[in-house]
Amino acid sequence: MQKKVYIIGHRNPDTDSVVSAAAYAQLKKYQGQDNCAAARAGKINPQTEYIFERFCVPVPEFLPDLVPKAEHYITGTAVTINEDDSVWNALELLQKDDSKVLPIVDKDESYRSMFHYKGFAQYIINNINPRKKSAFPLSLDHLAATIHAQPVTLFNGDEIKKSAIVVAASYTQHFAQGIRSEGVENALVIVGDRWDIQKCCIELGVRALILSNGNTLSKELVELAEKNRVTVLISPFDTSSTAMLIIYSVAVGTIGDDSVSPVKFHDPVRTFREALSKATSRHLPVIDDDGRVVGVIFEGDLAKEPNVEVIMVDHNELSQAAEGIENFKILEVIDHHRLGSLSTRYPITFINKVVGATSTIITNLYREQKVPLEKSVASILLCGILADTLVLKSITTTAVDIETADYLSSITGLDIKTLGQDLQTAANQINSLSAEELVVLDMKEYNEQGTSFTVSQVETDNPAVMVERRDEIITALKKMRSSKGTYFSALLVTDVTVLDSILFVTGEKSFISHINLPAVGDSIYELREVVSRKKQLVPLLAEVLAKYKG
Repeated sequence: MQKKVYIIGHRNPDTDSVVSAAAYAQLKKYQGQDNCAAARAGKINPQTEYIFERFCVPVPEFLPDLVPKAEHYITGTAVTINEDDSVWNALELLQKDDSKVLPIVDKDESYRSMFHYKGFAQYIINNINPRKKSAFPLSLDHLAATIHAQPVTLFNGDEIKKSAIVVAASYTQHFAQGIRSEGVENALVIVGDRWDIQKCCIELGVRALILSNGNTLSKELVELAEKNRVTVLISPFDTSSTAMLIIYSVAVGTIGDDSVSPVKFHDPVRTFREALSKATSRHLPVIDDDGRVVGVIFEGDLAKEPNVEVIMVDHNELSQAAEGIENFKILEVIDHHRLGSLSTRYPITFINKVVGATSTIITNLYREQKVPLEKSVASILLCGILADTLVLKSITTTAVDIETADYLSSITGLDIKTLGQDLQTAANQINSLSAEELVVLDMKEYNEQGTSFTVSQVETDNPAVMVERRDEIITALKKMRSSKGTYFSALLVTDVTVLDSILFVTGEKSFISHINLPAVGDSIYELREVVSRKKQLVPLLAEVLAKYKG
């Protein structure tokens, strides 16, 4: 399986995060990196959904997490064998593919069991026993192929039946008595050039008569075999070699190890690591949701680099990244926020600029690298800038954002003011969301003074509606704080019409009492001219936290 590079934004993504991932993936593909894919680490908000639908751009793939899974370690395509195929073919496949195991599947390609050398050896030990007569489940088609036989007559070649191997070494009378007692109709008789035994077998109606050493059958006996529907095969090998090879024509499904349970494609490694270490062959088959085999995972594969790498956009802190991202190689970071505690064991491309939106950076990467922008991609990039800068009115807006927005406006034909109003109308659909959905939209985790907290942000042109929903919002914040174990949790509701905000906070009472802001109600505060979470609110909360702890 080709290594895949996910370009992904932060958890609970906002518009800028999702747009940046989608646009940067397009740039990578234009440059020939087809293994790059845009992803998102959470549900998109109504505004983002509107943008991607309006400009007909596929929404990035949803990755609930980046916890290591089976899919991240399997390589190549799955080599399987049908349960009705022969052991001989299975062994040839193992040798050709240089594998130690071979998943056995049914006619629908669904996993049934695992073929491995130890299982085959155990089968031989159990069945090649001089103290008991063994019957082998096989088809005559596979038998003929395995011993390289020349068919003289062939009946019901694909039917799998248990048959005993009989070597004709007795006088005719004794032979006839013995074979009758064992079941004539399923017997596979190996004989040389003895005409009397050949005739006896055909008259008795054995399942197959196998002539060793290339011996042939008389015309008279061929006609009798046709009449009695007895299969006649000419083996080029001697009697002992023919008998041995017949064993290899057994249906592989009958000796598969069905104690080897499959792993699903999306199963986390932690759920099957122990089973993998205990598996006889240290291999487990990997199946998709329909039960079809997509690969095999070996215990040693877990020590190798996974087949996934990551490019982070619109964030650089692991606390805001998709869960499990630390297990994968981070190739690049493209962001416009403060530097966090991210560290790597290797050099990476790190682009961090003081602009109002990551979409601004992505747009200018297209320009710097002289890559033309598709109109649809240019349109969503303009939306990303306008969304993250409150239509270029936020305190975070820079001259670079304004110039870049004008550039995108000129090549898309979109009016900035009109588009900004459309985006706000779409964003106002948040009023219909539940409080639980509101507090996780664009939620980010921070750590200051050794204390963790969360701050979510939504935009509206009618914050009064949110104030009226105070009880349910505070309840939702308390639940989220409890589940994450943070010191406090907050929701910033920004009024895009006057560029002010309302802050909902829940936390320890002793800490809340240190928030010296105009109160709108219990646990609700008014923030005049505050619209930026990263430049205005988080520094303010960090200062309150420092004074409280000091």
